[in-house]
Amino acid sequence: MIVAGFGFRSGVTLAALQDALARAGGSGEVTHLATLAAKAKGLAPLAEVLGLPVVALSDAALTGQATLTRSDRVQAMFGTGSVAEAAALAAAGQGARLRGPRAVSADGTATAAIAEGSG
Repeated sequence: MIVAGFGFRSGVTLAALQDALARAGGSGEVTHLATLAAKAKGLAPLAEVLGLPVVALSDAALTGQATLTRSDRVQAMFGTGSVAEAAALAAAGQGARLRGPRAVSADGTATAAIAEGSG
């Protein structure tokens, strides 16, 4: 299972999500998209274009995930350093590993990270 995890601002565009995914190294290998349940609807356009399922995660699923990058704001809100990285790890399952740190879209409204795991 190869999961692209996302964090993004409200009103994010499909182009920004695609850009963040491309910058994170997302390619045809990705099998699932993941984000917070409260934001899953915003990821639907990308899921539709790519024909991939969205894993909607609870806030608690992200808490404590060890990430490569750290935002103090995200740490305070969710108990992890990066929503995108933590979502990718949580969705990819026990023992998952990140391929690299999160990538940010050119407009700064979306982040994406790729994790590999057994699901």
